[in-house]
Amino acid sequence: MDKLLIQGGRRLAGRLSISGAKNSSLPILAATLLADDPVTVGNVPHLHDVTTMIELLGALGVDVLIDEKLNVQAVGGTLTSCRAPYELVKTMRASFCVLGPLLARHGHAEVSLPGGCAIGPRPVDQHLKGLTAMGAEIDVVDGYVRAKCQGRLKGARILMDITTVGGTENLMMAATLARGTTVLENCAREPEIVDLAQCLIAMGAAIEGYGTDVIRIEGVERLHGCTHRVMPDRVETGTYLIAAAATGGSITVDHTVPAALESVLIKLAEAGAAIEEGPDWISLDMKGARPKAVDIRTAPHPGFPTDMQAQFLAMNAIADGTSRVVETIFENRFMHVQEINRLGANIVLDGNTTAVIKGVERLRGAQVMATDLRASFSLVVAGLVAEGETLIDRIYHIDRGYECIEEKLGALGARVQRVSR
Repeated sequence: MDKLLIQGGRRLAGRLSISGAKNSSLPILAATLLADDPVTVGNVPHLHDVTTMIELLGALGVDVLIDEKLNVQAVGGTLTSCRAPYELVKTMRASFCVLGPLLARHGHAEVSLPGGCAIGPRPVDQHLKGLTAMGAEIDVVDGYVRAKCQGRLKGARILMDITTVGGTENLMMAATLARGTTVLENCAREPEIVDLAQCLIAMGAAIEGYGTDVIRIEGVERLHGCTHRVMPDRVETGTYLIAAAATGGSITVDHTVPAALESVLIKLAEAGAAIEEGPDWISLDMKGARPKAVDIRTAPHPGFPTDMQAQFLAMNAIADGTSRVVETIFENRFMHVQEINRLGANIVLDGNTTAVIKGVERLRGAQVMATDLRASFSLVVAGLVAEGETLIDRIYHIDRGYECIEEKLGALGARVQRVSR
C-alpha cells in the first residue's frame, strides 16, 4: 500500500494551477443520466472518486468516452440498467446522486445506500422525503433504495428539514423532468450547487434561485446534450493556501474562483497572511512569519467550509496562540487530532464538536495514518511544517480528492514522495 513520505521544514513558494472541482464533477456526471444525447464535461479532475463515478455510469450501461484532454463524454441514452450496485456506491457517498436522475428519466431505480468517509451520520432521509413528495414509491430493502413512479414525477413544494448539499442536488436533478413546478426550500447554497444548476440549464432545464435557499424548477419534457466546464476546486485552492500559510510561505494559485473562498481568505488574513486576488487567481504571502492562532466555526456556505476545517486546525497547531475550532456539520470529524498530536501538537477535544489548540513552535516528524479525505491533507500540512521525516499511511484517502499531490507540492518546493513500505 502506498504511503507519502514528507521531509518537512521547507517554506512553500511558487505558482500552482487548481484542478476542476471534485464536488461539482460527481453530481454533474450523474446529471448526464437525464439526457439521451451526449453530454461532455470538461475540467474534470483525475481522481479516484471521479473514476468510481465513471465506473458506475459504465455499470448502468452508459457509454463513456474520455478524450486526450480528459474531457468526459457520457451518453445517457445507452443506459441498460437502473441498478447502482453496492460495490461501487459503498466507496463514495456522491454515488447516491444517481437516484434522482434515474427515477426522473426512467421511472424506477435501485440504488445501494451510500458509503464514503466515516465522519459521522449523513442520512439520506431528506432525499427520500423529497422524492416521495414528488410521487415516488420508495422502499428500503436489503441495503438498497428501491424507487418507482407511475409516469413522470410531479412537482411539489419541499421543505428540507436540514440543509443538505447532496439532497439539494438529487432533488434538483429529479425536478428538472417532473410535471409542473417544484419549489425546494432550505436549500444548500454552495458554489457547486450553482455549477450543477448551470450545467442543467445548458441541458435545457428551467431553474431559478440556485445559490439561494429557495430553488424553483419548472419541469420540462426532456433534456438534451451540452458541453459544460466544471468550476475550479475551491477546497483544493483553500487547502494549498492553508499549507503555504502554515509553512510561512508565499504562493499564487491560478485558475480558481476567489469569490467562492471569502470566508477562508478572511481567516487566513486574520492569521497574518497578505492576500491579493484577481479574476481567477489568489496570492498569499506570510513573509516567513509564523501564523497567528485563529478561531473557526464551520457552517454551511457562505460560512467556513467543513471540508477545510482539518487543514486549518493543522495550521493552528503551529500558530502563535490558542485557538478553538468548532465543527457544526459532522459530529465525528476530529479523527485527525490524535494523529497530529503524534507530531507533537497540543490539541484537546472538548466533546465531539470542539477542539482547543495551543500552538507550539515546532512539530516533529513521525509515522501517522490518514482517516478520511480532508483529514488526510491535514497530516500533509503538519508534515510539511514538522522537523524531520513524516510518513503518512493510507493515502488512498488523499487520492480520492487531490490530484497529483506530489507533483503540485514538489513544484512549490516541498520534498514529498510516494513510497511503498
